[in-house]
Amino acid sequence: MRHKPLPSHNRRLFLAGGAATAGLMMAPRMAAAQAQAHLDRVNALIAQMTIEEKAGQLNLENDPFRWRPEGVNPGDALDDNQSRIAGQIRAGQVGALFNGVGAATTRLVQDMAIKESRLKIPLLFAADIVHGLKTTFPVPLGETASWDLDLAQRTARAAAVEGGAAGVHQTYAPMVDVARDQRWGRVVEGAGEDVLLGNLFAVARTKGFQGDDLTEWSSLLACPKHFAAYGAAEAGMDYNSTDMSELELRSVYLPPFKAAFDAGALSVMSAFNDLNGVPTSGNKWLLTDILRGEWGFAGFVVSDYTSEQELIAHGYAADGRDAARLALMGGVDMSMKSGLYLKHIPELVQSGDVPVARVDEAVRRVLLTKAALGLFDNPYRGSDVRTERRVTGSREHLALAREAGRKSIVMLKNDGDLLPLSKTGKRYALIGPFGADTADTFGPWSIFKDTKLAVSVEQGLRAQLGEGSTLAVVKGSEVEASIEGGVEAAREAASLADVVILAIGESQEMSAESKSRTEITIPDAQLKLAQAVAAVGKPVVVLLRNGRGMELSGPVAEAEAILVTWFLGSETGNSVADILFGDHAPTGRLPVSFPYKSGQSPFYYAHKATGRPSRPEDREFTAKFRGVPHLALYPFGHGLTYGAVQYSPVRVSSPTMAWDGQLTVSVTLTNAGERAASELVQLYIRDRAASITQPVRLLKAFRRVEVPAGGSVEVDMPLTFADVRFMGGDYQMRAEPGLFDVWLAPSAQAGEPAQFTLTR
Repeated sequence: MRHKPLPSHNRRLFLAGGAATAGLMMAPRMAAAQAQAHLDRVNALIAQMTIEEKAGQLNLENDPFRWRPEGVNPGDALDDNQSRIAGQIRAGQVGALFNGVGAATTRLVQDMAIKESRLKIPLLFAADIVHGLKTTFPVPLGETASWDLDLAQRTARAAAVEGGAAGVHQTYAPMVDVARDQRWGRVVEGAGEDVLLGNLFAVARTKGFQGDDLTEWSSLLACPKHFAAYGAAEAGMDYNSTDMSELELRSVYLPPFKAAFDAGALSVMSAFNDLNGVPTSGNKWLLTDILRGEWGFAGFVVSDYTSEQELIAHGYAADGRDAARLALMGGVDMSMKSGLYLKHIPELVQSGDVPVARVDEAVRRVLLTKAALGLFDNPYRGSDVRTERRVTGSREHLALAREAGRKSIVMLKNDGDLLPLSKTGKRYALIGPFGADTADTFGPWSIFKDTKLAVSVEQGLRAQLGEGSTLAVVKGSEVEASIEGGVEAAREAASLADVVILAIGESQEMSAESKSRTEITIPDAQLKLAQAVAAVGKPVVVLLRNGRGMELSGPVAEAEAILVTWFLGSETGNSVADILFGDHAPTGRLPVSFPYKSGQSPFYYAHKATGRPSRPEDREFTAKFRGVPHLALYPFGHGLTYGAVQYSPVRVSSPTMAWDGQLTVSVTLTNAGERAASELVQLYIRDRAASITQPVRLLKAFRRVEVPAGGSVEVDMPLTFADVRFMGGDYQMRAEPGLFDVWLAPSAQAGEPAQFTLTR
């Protein structure tokens, strides 16, 4: 491939602008004089624009010209009016189009704006490129299980290359919502339950999408979403309200957004939920006071799909006019799909209900972003069909998808060292709805996928089976329904096999937007299938397909081996086979907790102790549910490999940490296994007594360590003064003297801590 290689770091974007501007976003190496030239150009355009043209720049419409899938959003089938949108573009009434891709028609559509509109302002093309375009990578939650930031940056870069070649300028990703309730359908789109992991993956993905130079065709403008606290919707029900303290908001849910902005993200999407009674898409405190005032964000805010119109249904706006006013004055710069800005802004300005200065501010932000993307100088980027053909679904991208897939797989259990399986001389039965399936390999938000690139589990296994091995494939059941004779066929196949491989779990229709679940369990039809197979008495390997932490019970929980395989994308089958047959050892670790029962939700490792902490020796009157320990069945950070790594007691370099100082935390890892092991050492702390109660554990760092077979490795990790700080009641970071626990452990529930005292 000939596109620009992934940069080692992302240079900060140059920001400039006068008092009336939100800041000018420029390419990394652009001189101040060039930045000023762009600002002058934008201001000159604004001075020439009618109020209708200004409203047009803030109007985002579905793209009816370039290929896009149907059914992605409500009302899609009603929006294929090319002549209407073309007329609006020529009249300067559309600033951006979304979810259309394809180099062949990019020039044709852009010509309507560049050659046929009065001011010749280029269109911005956006799309939901969440985990790949044609080449599909693991869903973001699955990829986060790799705990590999370089991998996340590389897959985002590859997605940007394919998207940019298809004429896209902006992606509605990464999703950086912290998600602690596994019932929520959109857990699958983010980085899980932890703040640190969320921050780091937000940075990696933002850098990967945007690359080193936003003016390059292979760079996509990142758009972190959904601002903010959408991941904390009540009861995990999608679109529901969020009610939380400001301290919780600032400590947990805002940091990944700030991390993405600090990494250079120049757009952000507002959310569907209301926050403490004020819908986020009209929340001035959130979108203006914090985002602009405190953080100095200079990019533009785009609403989620009709979320500004939904201010009416929330009971916050009286009608469409009122909704447009509240959203614009709240801080939403660009209106997605509703058309409310185009319809109401001219009259709102004329009546004095919206100052024209606020409209100009929003338009300036949009135009300066277009300048940062180089669209005024090169509006036809992404219109080269030969480049699109060369990079899309390339061998390099498919190899990366395979690597990402196997690094995302988490081995929860491997009793009796059943895995890895032998390639030769064995009879295998692949049973379950996901054995031969290709439709559900991609996962949600893979709307542009190339289905021809899908590799099923069956195909991946057959490609690696050696001499004397056989593979019988039986579906057994549908995802949520039985098949006549399916259980009997599965039982017969299992009886003839040496090992049963059970491919079960959720479909991508069960783990996605608007797919919240009250019970995060394996569907009943599949549980019955698993029960029948287990009764045969053969060893069982579960391949779990899922987009969230799940409750595992009965024959699934009792299987000899369990692999969490998420939705791994184009190379699913090859990635699974690489792990099953031992060409690569599993290295993934859980980014979410798997509870014992669905009713524990929301369950996350960094919970508070309460005044009555749950301890194994206590039977009642402690913080736990009846009949269930206050623990995860499989905790955050858990994952096994093909080596047997043991941890020594944790050591600290000093019993005290000086104020503004640091100490070293150490552990010895010993591999008693017969093959080298890749171990993810996780550093957690607990502040034992603080003015704001602290979690029972909090992740502060992690490091991957290679431990040779039969050998030992000393691991030293620094713990700094910054690591012991927390957000106080005044919303400022602070530290307080006192006793701390510190772990170096393989998960958030493992190990015994050492202790140290922070002194002033």
